[in-house]
Amino acid sequence: MIGDGIHNFVDELIIAIAFLASFDLGVITTVAVIMHEVPQEIGDFGILVYGGFSNFKALLFNFLSALTAVIGGVVEVLLGSMIAGLEGTLLAFAAGGFIYVAGSDLVPELHKEHGLKKQ
Repeated sequence: MIGDGIHNFVDELIIAIAFLASFDLGVITTVAVIMHEVPQEIGDFGILVYGGFSNFKALLFNFLSALTAVIGGVVEVLLGSMIAGLEGTLLAFAAGGFIYVAGSDLVPELHKEHGLKKQ
């Protein structure tokens, strides 16, 4: 749950930075984050229930870890107004993170062969 809280914090930092850069980029980033957060949170809930948590307790812990996203947005707005040029640096960092995920996790999956015979 601590890792999920940090993940949600960073996701909201990225969303806030994207909105500060431009509205269109913010909307696109929000949709992308929602697309990966929904299955992840469902998986987290399942893991917690499988680990012995009641449904209520699993939902409560998921909700508490999701609250770190609000903190991430507030931190970005405060830091963005205090440090000039922070948005560009953090946008580059976020883009690098997405490129890393694509390169290390997604691209190798594309190269796997399932049930095909090499010729």
